[in-house]
Amino acid sequence: MTGERVGHCMRQPLFILAPYVPTPQDVVERMLELAQVTSRDILYDLGCGDGRIVITGARKYGARGVGIDIEPYWVTESQTNAQKAGVEDLVTFSNNDALTVDLTAATVLTLYLVEWSTAKLQPIIRSQVKAGTRIVSHSFGVDMADWKPNQTETFIDSTGVARRLHLWIVETGSTS
Repeated sequence: MTGERVGHCMRQPLFILAPYVPTPQDVVERMLELAQVTSRDILYDLGCGDGRIVITGARKYGARGVGIDIEPYWVTESQTNAQKAGVEDLVTFSNNDALTVDLTAATVLTLYLVEWSTAKLQPIIRSQVKAGTRIVSHSFGVDMADWKPNQTETFIDSTGVARRLHLWIVETGSTS
């Protein structure tokens, strides 16, 4: 990867795992239902965008949430949205690369990425999460190598678009 010169330093370009495409609210609701989120959960969203998934998890279920996004703009937007929703004490947002984040605290992990980035994250996820962690992927997720979802669900959202969700329940803990 070639960077751009800024003063005496080279600034590396952002490695974006997926373009920002907001998850429709009814899809967010179904993802959280599928994962059976409760107030005992720590919900991580990789590529959180405007924070709607972790904010909804906190508002509706009382879950603690962590949103990760590589774009500083979305982290700031998520923090503002959490304040507006009154859940800023339950959620945090971090400007980080999803490929380098420690996922060991997650009990629920949500993804709305593209196939190649989901596949790239799969070994990282499997090496860090503990048994019982639920992972929900919106649309993409069938390319998680030999790791087949426990459940796949297709439904029509409020705009008439067919949506596909995949759920994995981790059977064995991380190897790290």
